[in-house]
Amino acid sequence: MTSPGRRTRIRIATRGSDLALTQTRHIAARIERELDVESELVVLRTTGDRIQYRSLAKIGGKGLFVKELEEAMLDGRADLAVHSAKDVPARIAPGCVIAAHPEREDPRDALCARVRGSRLADLPLGARVGTGSTRRMALLRAHRPDLEVVPLRGNVPTRLGRLESDGLDAVILACSGLVRLGLAEAIDERIATETMLPAVGQGLLALETREGDEWQERIATLESREIGVVARAERSFQTTIGGDCSIPIAGLAELVEGGVRLRGLVASLDGKTLASAEEVAPESDAAGVGSRVADAVLARGGREILAALAEEPGNGETPRDENGTDD
Repeated sequence: MTSPGRRTRIRIATRGSDLALTQTRHIAARIERELDVESELVVLRTTGDRIQYRSLAKIGGKGLFVKELEEAMLDGRADLAVHSAKDVPARIAPGCVIAAHPEREDPRDALCARVRGSRLADLPLGARVGTGSTRRMALLRAHRPDLEVVPLRGNVPTRLGRLESDGLDAVILACSGLVRLGLAEAIDERIATETMLPAVGQGLLALETREGDEWQERIATLESREIGVVARAERSFQTTIGGDCSIPIAGLAELVEGGVRLRGLVASLDGKTLASAEEVAPESDAAGVGSRVADAVLARGGREILAALAEEPGNGETPRDENGTDD
């Protein structure tokens, strides 16, 4: 039961895409059930949603998917924002804090094929594979340089429809987005992380509140110890390594015997150069392992890859999906 004087209604800011609304409604139901409060959705259209053809990396990067939600919290229109963790930049707005990562869906990439049952290894030479992610493009080229990688945009159902409308042999999306939208049956292969290391935060949800607000402490109770450990490791990796939404960066933390294992990498856009590292550390050192793996990746060639990408003309011009990055 809610204590006297505590607020009994929470206003939750969200983007208006199908995936964002599905995720937010799920979290709203958890909040109502576990915190015994009512919820109200505040649906906003972000700068990232409005931009259709310009490079987000050049005018603000992934922060454009969270900026308006943060503003709504800071000016009192909302108390909480629900994000796909992949959309949250390394530095969030002053006065805001990530209060919890409440859960994680399968972080792997999904192959959805025109010929059902096909796997990445089964695709014929020269097969046309669609994706809107520079990370996926780079890792596809590293693993299967014979493939024709086709830039994709649009929401998840639109991308799946491109299999037929554009004659693609396969598209690569996130397992998490497909599962949350009830489209798991479209997955033909959940690609092993050894082949395609996921994006930092892929499959994770992030709940953002005002720093020091009553809701920060209450929302924090939605995070389990296990999810908190992997989220801290991955976010530390992301913060240390830098980069933006146009850079092929990947990182995945998992609980293993002995603590938490973090694998991270940076890739060139053509997939010919990969800089990677991994480490296992005690769970209590989750943030430390994130920064150390990032430093190792940079020392093993990642710094040179990032520098080359920063100088490359037109880098980051691929438009982003209207559902953000958890696609």
